[in-house]
Amino acid sequence: MLSRAVLLSAAKKPAALVLARGAASQPERPKRPEHGGKVRLGFLPEEWFTFFYNKTGVTGPYVFGAGLLTYMCSKEIYIMEHEYYNGLSLAIMVVYAVKKFGPSLAGYLDKEVDKIEDEWKESRENNIQQLTQAIEDEKKEQWRAEGQTMLMQAKKENVALQLEAAYRERAMNAYQEVKKRLDYQVERQNVDRRISQKHMVDWIVNNVVKSITPDQEKENLNKCIADLGALAARSK
Repeated sequence: MLSRAVLLSAAKKPAALVLARGAASQPERPKRPEHGGKVRLGFLPEEWFTFFYNKTGVTGPYVFGAGLLTYMCSKEIYIMEHEYYNGLSLAIMVVYAVKKFGPSLAGYLDKEVDKIEDEWKESRENNIQQLTQAIEDEKKEQWRAEGQTMLMQAKKENVALQLEAAYRERAMNAYQEVKKRLDYQVERQNVDRRISQKHMVDWIVNNVVKSITPDQEKENLNKCIADLGALAARSK
C-alpha cells in the first residue's frame, strides 16, 4: 500500500510541475489600447504637426505639406493621370466607408476581441484551478504517504512485540521443562538417599539385635529395673 501511494505521488508530481511550468511560461498578452492616437485630416498623426510647432509655428505643417505637394506636381514627380482620379475616388469612398461603418465595425471587432480575451482568461483561470487542485491532491498524497509510513512503523513495532511475547513464552516453557527435569533428579536423589538410610538403619538394627544373647538381654533388663528403682528412690 505504501509503495502504491509513493508511486502515485511520484507519477502525479511531474505532471503538476509540467503544468505549472507551462502556465508560468505563457507570456502575458499585451493589453490593447482603448483609443488610438490623435490624427489630423483623417490619416496624419498629431506628432507630425507638433514637430513643426517649435520651428515654424502652427501653420508650418500645412505650408510644408502644400509646398511639398506643389513641388511634386510642378516637377511632375507625381503625375495626375487617370489613375490619380481613380485613386481619389477610391479614397473618398474609403473615407466615407470609414466614417459610416467604422464605429459599428470597430464595436463589433472590440466585442470579438473582448470575447476572445474572456475565453482566454477563462481558460487561464481553469488552468490555474486545475493546477491548484493538482497541488492540493499532491499534498494529500504526501500526507497519506506519511500516514502509511507511520502505519508501517506501528505494524513493525506490533510485530516486534509479538515476537518478543513469543520469545518470552518459549523461554518460560523451556525454563519450566528444565525445572521439572531438575526437580525430578533432586526428588530421585532424595528418594535414593532415604531408601539407603532406611536400609542401612534396618541392617544395623538387625545386626545389633542378632548380636544380643539371651543372657545379655536378661542382664540389661535387670539393670534397667535397678535404674528405675534408683530413680524412684531419688524422687521420694
